[in-house]
Amino acid sequence: MTISERPMPQLEGAAHRYVTVRGVRLHLAEFGSGEPVVLLHGFPQHWYAWRRVVPLLAADHRLICVDLRGFGWSEQSRTGYDTDSLAADVLALLDELGLEQTTLAAHNWGAGVGFRVCQRAPERVRAFLALNMAHPWTRHRDVLPNLWRMWFTAFVEYPLLGRLVLRHWPAFTRFLLRHGAADPAVVWSEAELTEFTEATRFSAHAGQSLFWSYVVRDIPAGFRGTHRSTRLTVPTRVLGGELDPVIPPALLRGEAYADDLTVRIVPGAGHQLPEEQPELVAEELRKLIASH
Repeated sequence: MTISERPMPQLEGAAHRYVTVRGVRLHLAEFGSGEPVVLLHGFPQHWYAWRRVVPLLAADHRLICVDLRGFGWSEQSRTGYDTDSLAADVLALLDELGLEQTTLAAHNWGAGVGFRVCQRAPERVRAFLALNMAHPWTRHRDVLPNLWRMWFTAFVEYPLLGRLVLRHWPAFTRFLLRHGAADPAVVWSEAELTEFTEATRFSAHAGQSLFWSYVVRDIPAGFRGTHRSTRLTVPTRVLGGELDPVIPPALLRGEAYADDLTVRIVPGAGHQLPEEQPELVAEELRKLIASH
């Protein structure tokens, strides 16, 4: 069975289609009509990560849930999983959809891509809601004491090992999903864990490449201060979980090179805000759109 042959989870109101950008066919799940909002998922997930947020917004927004290159039902490629390339995919997608400007909401790794989209083409983004991800200007003295939280990446990032782990060790993916939530028993159903675990098996190459690209490109750029020369002008709201074991509140503070960036820490929440606090995410997105 290939990625495209996997049964797709059902969500009421979904209109599925494929758009080819930069030589890769991307899958989109669209809902509703009105103000366009592009939603980018994190790892190890796909468009279905927004299943609890979508019903709260679809009545008066056009929601475009994107499967990033190589994930979900989007086509895999040999290369192109670095943050710059994934951001270029998103911008090319906006061109194909005829969207001169959109609101952007993103979680986890998708939020890292979202920050890069805002840096590269701020005129294309009306406002940005970033969930469970540090901004590109996090202070070194905050990052270094928290590096231990990324211990699990050692099992994913190396080219051969990472693909084997993601493809043949489903318990590892299930652990990542459960580990991120403040209360896994409340957040996840067995069917949801199975869906994302199976999807990760099929996107093992993309998952490993995503982490490896971050190691060889983004981490060195961060320590060189590359992004400090690019000021963020897009109005941006960052939400983090008080109990997030991966991106704790300490990684969200500090001086940001931004004109309009605010951070809110959600009490009692972990690393899976779209699942743990969908009502709050929808409320923040509505407020962000209304104020800009």
